[in-house]
Amino acid sequence: MPRKNNRRDDAAELDPEKVRRGAAWVVSGPDGCWYVRSVTAAGAVKVYRCPGCDHEIAQGVAHVVAWPADIDSDSAYGLGTIADRRHWHTACWNARTRRRPR
Repeated sequence: MPRKNNRRDDAAELDPEKVRRGAAWVVSGPDGCWYVRSVTAAGAVKVYRCPGCDHEIAQGVAHVVAWPADIDSDSAYGLGTIADRRHWHTACWNARTRRRPR
């Protein structure tokens, strides 16, 4: 008897844009709740300024994007607007509660 494949065909359920951008998760800390998502080196195609150290995040450098989770927004899914999002070096994001932004 052939073995039954119990895997679901999830390919039809995935939103290609969300897969490309990566999924956001919620981080709660003394500075509030934040949506955070990782940006891979391959996905880092622009230069940003990190609010933690005030240095540039160069193209091709993996980093995180964070935005407040408790904002009222008219955007789809309540994820805030592009203006609410900040790109951080991963180390700067992880140290954000131990030092002041520059």
